[in-house]
Amino acid sequence: MTTVNARGIVLGIESFGDHDAPLVLLAGGTTMLSWPDALCERLAAEGRRVVRYDLRDSGESTTTDPTAPAYTLRDLATDAAALADALGGGPAHLAGIGVGGMVAQVAVLDHPDAFSALTLVGTRAVAPGPVDEDLPDHDQATMRQLFARVMPDWTDREAVAAFAAAGAEILGDDPVAAHATAARIWDRTPGTAPPVQMANQMGVVFAGLDCEPRWRERLPEIEVPTLVVHGRRNPFFPVGNGEAIARDIPGARMLVLEEAATAIPDAAVGELTEAMLSLE
Repeated sequence: MTTVNARGIVLGIESFGDHDAPLVLLAGGTTMLSWPDALCERLAAEGRRVVRYDLRDSGESTTTDPTAPAYTLRDLATDAAALADALGGGPAHLAGIGVGGMVAQVAVLDHPDAFSALTLVGTRAVAPGPVDEDLPDHDQATMRQLFARVMPDWTDREAVAAFAAAGAEILGDDPVAAHATAARIWDRTPGTAPPVQMANQMGVVFAGLDCEPRWRERLPEIEVPTLVVHGRRNPFFPVGNGEAIARDIPGARMLVLEEAATAIPDAAVGELTEAMLSLE
């Protein structure tokens, strides 16, 4: 893991594979560890240079004030294009998961020359807040369970990891994997101040981000090959959100992971790798 200066913004990255191989850039949601090691290693083994990175205010990337971000969704999209340019090697295959998928959509729309392909995992085409009438919203029973929990002591690594594991169980993800990932995120977080830990663990900074103007109506402008991936059991962004994106982007392919919820399970890595590489 290291950092890269992308037009004045420091972004934490981790690289896999041959430096001279075609670039696959993985936008974190919000930290790079939203992308499983197994997927990064499998893509690298298939002859790709894989770089996963932290969004601002998470991991090793520029952290200022997670409670009041002074940048917009479009700034995060510009970060993706700037990072692709800084890493070199021509247009990149850009992938985003969760909130990173929103960043990736806008990045390809605003900076089309920077990217050669697009993969969107477990995301939707509207900003946080009320959804369009044709899109399924968060499962309310799941949300009530998630938000009824008492927040952990953010200075306690084990308490934070246990909190993440319990949340994963509510969402339908693997709690053991979530516990391990949360512990790794805690270790990479710059300090134990509760706002910074919450931003890293829960992506709360994104809820306060300026995501205007809307971009869903622009999705038909996307010309690069696109793969939309969604877990059938995702209660946070139900699968209809992914299906809507696939309808809106010309020629997009839809891959539904039948046993997945919000995270990418290791059992799906082979199928996802093959589908991503088929775009190129």
